[in-house]
Amino acid sequence: MPTPSNAPDFADAGPLVTVIGESLMDVIDDPHRGTAGRQAHPGGSPLNVAVGIARLGLPTSLVTHYDDDKYGLMIDKHLQSNGVAPVRGGAAPTSTAKATLGRDGAATYAFEITWDINGAAIPALAAVQASRHVHTGSIAAVLSPGDAAVRSLIESARPHATVSFDPNCRPALTPDREMARRQVEEFVAASDIVKASDEDLSWLYPGRAPEESLAAWLDLGPSVAALTRGAHGPVLLNRQGRVELRGEPITVADTVGAGDSFMAALLSGLSQLDLLGAAARPRLAALGPADLRALADYANRAAAITCSRPGANPPGMVELGALAPPLPV
Repeated sequence: MPTPSNAPDFADAGPLVTVIGESLMDVIDDPHRGTAGRQAHPGGSPLNVAVGIARLGLPTSLVTHYDDDKYGLMIDKHLQSNGVAPVRGGAAPTSTAKATLGRDGAATYAFEITWDINGAAIPALAAVQASRHVHTGSIAAVLSPGDAAVRSLIESARPHATVSFDPNCRPALTPDREMARRQVEEFVAASDIVKASDEDLSWLYPGRAPEESLAAWLDLGPSVAALTRGAHGPVLLNRQGRVELRGEPITVADTVGAGDSFMAALLSGLSQLDLLGAAARPRLAALGPADLRALADYANRAAAITCSRPGANPPGMVELGALAPPLPV
């Protein structure tokens, strides 16, 4: 089994995309299937996004934490086999999350998490500075001590890279809603592309419709905002308009990693439109409704493929194909 590496090794100049955030071992328990419903595999929203991006053909680095323990070596093998270059810091045991599935396939989580990338500052900064786009979110944006390092890396990225953010809220880990909201809004303000689920926004802003909250995020600075609503389908917003799609008609195995697949495909689609990187910001901000719809459809199909099979198993380019040419709206 390969020894985890502290620095990425790319054949070209560096990663096109760097993802910053937690890696953990997902222990999935489906009590309706007995012992056959219990599985363990690598997870964590940022890890899933990184794997999803890499499977769609973009050179990808993941700034993360895991140990040299059994679970950490499984995570390292998973990243390496999917073409993701890990940059890891910290010294605590590898984090775990137990996902218990309901009858509808939706997951609820219990965590044993450490988020710390101490010791990886130099290789992490090198990966970020070599990238055209940087993505972060989830636990990494709100849990000390690693959250401060993430903010610093995002600040260093903005002069040359576009930035995306997905809060992927975990109230069990961040019960202080007001503090979490402040932290999330700092990252939203520093981002060009944001994505959230209806559950995220309902928790962050109770008493306000999720789409209204998403629209308020646009006022903080992003150019594109995406809302995922499970089977009801996604909504994409920008200053030019709004696109809404229905969910894809599929048989759901579970919903683990669906939002992460959506995020990965959205970034792949933007890359195919040459809209990643600081130089592309004016064109990203002017994105028209036809391209917005094509992006929504592409990401929606990626999420549906993931939901059609167990676990966080995002599609590759052979399954998903290239972004379809935009149709008139």
